[in-house]
Amino acid sequence: METNRVSITVFYDGACPKCVKDRRFYERLAGQGGKQIRWFDITGQDEHLKGLSIDPVKALSELHLQLSDGKILYELDAYIVLMDRVWLLKVLAWLISLPVIRPYLAKLYHHRVQKRLKASGRI
Repeated sequence: METNRVSITVFYDGACPKCVKDRRFYERLAGQGGKQIRWFDITGQDEHLKGLSIDPVKALSELHLQLSDGKILYELDAYIVLMDRVWLLKVLAWLISLPVIRPYLAKLYHHRVQKRLKASGRI
């Protein structure tokens, strides 16, 4: 068990059913290790996000997380840190970080998020 891990805060879109479903899936996979992660719903929290130097519009289109030292990571960097905390996802985190794969995944990720936001009328 990874009890020595410091906690992180994950900023997620609680108004997005898929985002909520992904969060629950992650929590099941993480088990006890997932308790060291704080989840923060960004819905209606623009001022709080701005106070952390997070663009609220960008927070809708890219996963953001804050490390215990206050550093903010986003997009694939955030996913890599999050997935690396779960032993079942460590290989996936490593694959995502590969320079050959990463640009393609970033492009696909942004395309899918934009499609989701347009479909829900949020952009």
